[in-house]
Amino acid sequence: MRKTPNRRLKVFQTQLGFYDSVVAAPSQAAALRAWGTRQNLFAEGAARLAADNAAVAAALDHPGTPLRRAVGSKAPFSLEPDLPDAPTTPRRNGAAPAKTAKAPAGSSKRPPDRRALDAAEARLGAINDRRVAEEADFDRRREALEAENERARQAWAMARAEAERAVERARAAYRERGG
Repeated sequence: MRKTPNRRLKVFQTQLGFYDSVVAAPSQAAALRAWGTRQNLFAEGAARLAADNAAVAAALDHPGTPLRRAVGSKAPFSLEPDLPDAPTTPRRNGAAPAKTAKAPAGSSKRPPDRRALDAAEARLGAINDRRVAEEADFDRRREALEAENERARQAWAMARAEAERAVERARAAYRERGG
């Protein structure tokens, strides 16, 4: 019986925008799909196999789901990484950094409402978690079917061997009687 091998996951890493990203996937093509890009980042040298043990462990805990962290950060990879640090303005000739203009009094600008974005990201996370659970269930069911198929194949082989022996005994008896 030929068994279908379980696809071994590899962990790939790239930089997307302000974030480093890792994903555990069976192939480069699957990693590109998980990152949501058609551009072959591997051919351009922008993506590679991950070498960081912590990144590999984090990605293998969430197969098929891209994990991120701020570029240059030593923070762990996660589904919801912290925002990257903004670089400080370089000083020129020892002078203090230029001050930013303050908004005029009375025009306090509030940050935009993130509730819709947070809800959409939560839905995406739930969809990804559901798919990971489905894949685990498919793998479990596939293994059970393969085991059942192997048992049936062995039972068939034993029954066939017994039937072949019976045919040989009957043939020998037939020939002894002159047939």
